[in-house]
Amino acid sequence: MEKVLIVDDSLVQGAQLKSILDDEYEVTTVQTAADGLTQASTGDYSLILLDVVMPDMDGFMLLKKLQEELITQHIPVILITSLAAIEHEQRGLTLGAVDYITKPFHPLIVKARVHTHVKLYQYRKQIENQSMTDQLTGVSNRRHHDRYSATKWQEAIRLRIPISICMFDIDKFKVYNDTFGHPAGDKVIAGVASTAASYLRRGTDFFARYGGEEFVAILFGDDTDKAFEHLKTIRRAVEELHIPHNPQVSPWVTISIGGVTVIPKADSSYDTYLKIADAMLYDAKRFGRNQVVWADEAMRQHREK
Repeated sequence: MEKVLIVDDSLVQGAQLKSILDDEYEVTTVQTAADGLTQASTGDYSLILLDVVMPDMDGFMLLKKLQEELITQHIPVILITSLAAIEHEQRGLTLGAVDYITKPFHPLIVKARVHTHVKLYQYRKQIENQSMTDQLTGVSNRRHHDRYSATKWQEAIRLRIPISICMFDIDKFKVYNDTFGHPAGDKVIAGVASTAASYLRRGTDFFARYGGEEFVAILFGDDTDKAFEHLKTIRRAVEELHIPHNPQVSPWVTISIGGVTVIPKADSSYDTYLKIADAMLYDAKRFGRNQVVWADEAMRQHREK
C-alpha cells in the first residue's frame, strides 16, 4: 500500500483528508511544518498533501525546504489551500508542487488527483529504478551509488554515526578474461556480485557495481571491527565458490577488498574517504591479493593476513 503524508495544522481538515484516502493508502497526518519535514525525511512517501496557511512556517516555505533536500525532493506535493488567487497557485507550481487543490474540496476530486499523482510517481520510480540497476549483475549501478552515497553521507553527519565505505575487485581479472573469454568473465562478475549481495541485505547496507570488475559497498552504523569482519566473510564466500582461474595465477577466482570506517563531520567529504578505501584496496593487492585491508577512524591500518 502506497504511503501518503498530510501536513495540516487543522486537526479537523487533516482527519477529513485522512478519511477520504484511508481505504486506498497508508495515511500519516502531522500538524506542523517542522514535523512534516521530519516525517518526509524518514518515511517512504509517494505523495504529500500540504496545507499552505500554517503558523510558524507556511506551506510555501516547507515546499521549498522539501525541494532542497536530496532525500525528499523526489516526493510529489499537492498544495491544499483557501488562497484562490492565481498568483498563489503560480507560486506553488513554480516552487515544485505537482498540483493545487482549493478549499472547500470535494472528496472525489481529492481522490482522483491523489490517485493520478501516486500512479505517476510509481511509474517514474519504476523507470528510475531501471536506470539505477546494472544490467549484467542486477545490483545497483554507479549512478545509484553516486546518489545514495550523497544522501547517506549527510545522514551520517546529522546522526553522528559511523559509515563504512569499501571497494573491491576481482583479482587478476584480465588474465581470467584472456584465458576463458569475455562471456565467461561476465558470468564471474555476475557470480561475485550475487554472492556479495547475499551478505549485504540489511536495510543499512548498500552494494553496487562501480565499473568493470570493481564494486563498492556502504555499511551504515557498523564500527570498524564489525565492518572489517563482515567484509572478510564476503571475501571468503567468493573464494569458496571455487570458480577455476588460470592455474598459473591462482586455483580459484578471488577478490581483494579495501575499506574505511569513519564518523563523518560537516566539513568532511565522501569522495575523500572513497579514495582512502581505494588506497586500502591497492594495498590489499600489493600485499598479495585475496585479502581485506581496512582503515579505522584513526587511520590505523588493519590487515587480514
